Amino acid sequence: MAQSEFDVVIVGGGVGGYSAAIRASQLGLKTALVESARLGGICLNWGCIPSKSLLKAAEVMHTLKKSKEFGITCDNINFDFAAVVKRSRDVADKSEKGVQYLMKKNKITSISGYGKLKKHANGTLIEVSKDGKVIEELIAKQTIVATGSRARAFPGMNVDGKKVLSFMEGIVLDKLPETVTIIGAGAIGIEFAYFWNAFGAKVTIVEMLDQPLPVEDKELSDVVGREYRKLGISILTGTKVESITVEKTAPNSKTEKVITKVSGKTNAEIESDIALVAVGFAGNVEGFGLEELGVQLEKGFIKVDSNYKSSVDGIYAIGDVNGPPWLAHVAAAEGINCVEKIAGHDVPDIDYNCIPAVTFCQPQVASVGLTEKKAKELGYEVKVGRFPFSASGKARAVGETAGLVKMIFDAKYDELLGAHICGHEASEMIAEVTLGKSLETTHEQIIRTIHAHPTLAEAVMEATADAYGEAINI
Repeated sequence: MAQSEFDVVIVGGGVGGYSAAIRASQLGLKTALVESARLGGICLNWGCIPSKSLLKAAEVMHTLKKSKEFGITCDNINFDFAAVVKRSRDVADKSEKGVQYLMKKNKITSISGYGKLKKHANGTLIEVSKDGKVIEELIAKQTIVATGSRARAFPGMNVDGKKVLSFMEGIVLDKLPETVTIIGAGAIGIEFAYFWNAFGAKVTIVEMLDQPLPVEDKELSDVVGREYRKLGISILTGTKVESITVEKTAPNSKTEKVITKVSGKTNAEIESDIALVAVGFAGNVEGFGLEELGVQLEKGFIKVDSNYKSSVDGIYAIGDVNGPPWLAHVAAAEGINCVEKIAGHDVPDIDYNCIPAVTFCQPQVASVGLTEKKAKELGYEVKVGRFPFSASGKARAVGETAGLVKMIFDAKYDELLGAHICGHEASEMIAEVTLGKSLETTHEQIIRTIHAHPTLAEAVMEATADAYGEAINI
């Protein structure tokens, strides 16, 4: 079999992989991308993109339900749940075709198959197989592993894909369940809860830690908890899942129910139509020849240095497969940073203190940097400012007054340590403070930046002013 030679071969065509491939090609490197499934990976096909389509549909449903607040009456509101899910699949399909176009535009060799790495005198040999048969052999001077992650399995929570689901099955479920138990109140669990609840499902969330969205500032997670309970969503915090079992509703019945046994603050057996397990990720490290090559793993992920080099020369790892944070925009940034360094460019390392995180529930939650609790644990004396959206004219006008902006500064050096937003369009607002933090902004620079009125973004300016006793509108 003829062997093709490349400067860079990327194994895995998710957001991190295809971003790395495009940047490598832009830098003049002969590049190949190997992907066994759909280009765009989990994010584009089963995560970020289709889920936002579903969540928009849920937002529309909630808006229709409160339309009387705007002087508009909507009677007999109906929905086609299968059509809602189909739209999300159409959105994912169009996005995947867009990535295919980008591969052609950037003259990247895109190969559909499963890549396995082996030693070679001139770098790394990547055997690409399909249906168990090797279809191509590539020789790479540099190889980037971007194989992503999958839903993590835990004892007693066996995902069967039918009654006990991971996000992969949940995202394409085209029949609305009447009752759902969601294990885990992180971003995935919280988003699915909002979606199913909007269409009438009874949702119970079980979270082992003491707050929903455990990695977020507690003030923001408390807002989400209150708003969810107003929607009728039950959130059981400080509660551990002991087991999930599937049982028949009667001895000779074909109908099955899911029994989730929990303990802690709540001791109960929760009965539901389905259960969704959303409690973390495991790296996709098996079957790619990594162990045979001696690539070092750490807690199930590829161990890398600040240049994304693994323990084996010529092999790099980016995105979810090298560990948290498991975010698509982090994978893309790492892919670009990695190939720029491979190409010999003198670029700074990624500042992981300036990574924004977003949960697309309603109200949305977005944050960057340290929480108030973490800042104090690290020994900072902090100045904290808050501005509730209930005091925002724009928020009142659009009928979305839940939540707040919280800004945290170092009292000694006036450094922006963290910004936390819970409210309407928080996902869009976080970009301003992320840019500010990356540029080492001071509170005065934010206050002196004139924000358009009326906008939700004014709340960032007002919260910053509040930290220093200069707020105007509260």
